[in-house]
Amino acid sequence: MAENEKKATAKAAEKTKGFAAEFKKFIMRGNVIDLAVGVIIGAAFGNIVTALTENVINPLIGCIGNPEVEGFVIPLIKGQEINLGALITAIINFLLMALVLFLVVKAMNKAMSVGKKKEEAPKTTKICPFCKSEINKDATRCPHCTSQLDE
Repeated sequence: MAENEKKATAKAAEKTKGFAAEFKKFIMRGNVIDLAVGVIIGAAFGNIVTALTENVINPLIGCIGNPEVEGFVIPLIKGQEINLGALITAIINFLLMALVLFLVVKAMNKAMSVGKKKEEAPKTTKICPFCKSEINKDATRCPHCTSQLDE
């Protein structure tokens, strides 16, 4: 019985070593670090968008309707309330974040494509001068009208 317990303990230790080595390999990959940096920058950018929404956009919306967008609540029974102002703020934050990310990705894609030249693939077909069908460029006879073609 004691030997079976030793084998089970050794097997568990081996699994732990394998898991730790696999986790270390995963962490040391470059794309995980890039992802972590992206999340941190995204969180900081989210704070900027939230500040813009709360300090600029909400007051502008307040000029149109209720001066306190954050305070726009619907009272319910027993002192409960639905805070629509917070929902509106969250939706505006999301839309602003999505718009800015769209513009950033679009600009990055355009910047990446500036250096690349579009290479045209060599033509593999030509037009038969007799029947105007598309045929292989190396053909000596048209498969549609059977005309003899000049090279």
